[in-house]
Amino acid sequence: MDNDAYGHVNNVVYYSWFDTVVNRFLIEADVLDIATSPTVGLVVETGCRYHASVSYPDEVTIGLRVARLGTSSVRYELAVFRAGEETASAEAHFVHVYVDRATQRPVPIPDNARAAMRGLLVED
Repeated sequence: MDNDAYGHVNNVVYYSWFDTVVNRFLIEADVLDIATSPTVGLVVETGCRYHASVSYPDEVTIGLRVARLGTSSVRYELAVFRAGEETASAEAHFVHVYVDRATQRPVPIPDNARAAMRGLLVED
């Protein structure tokens, strides 16, 4: 999944990065066990704006914040930065709706996950 035919990282790779960053945050916060958690966040919306190309082997850092924390949903915002740059190469959002794993019906975000997400909440 290096560079595509146009010489830059393809947009689908960015979405993989976003999914990895959000899940890593949840796992490291000890609020998600991918195999056994009774509630999980399902992606219901994503979007990305690209400002500059990233090409392999560029090193990137991805910033993560919570822009909105609802009863059963959370909107994450992410930004992709090439190493040493202060301007984002891409900006994205990623919305999870929390559901019961067995029924797939919406449920409130678990308290421990909500507490972890509050730590990333940016209030305008």
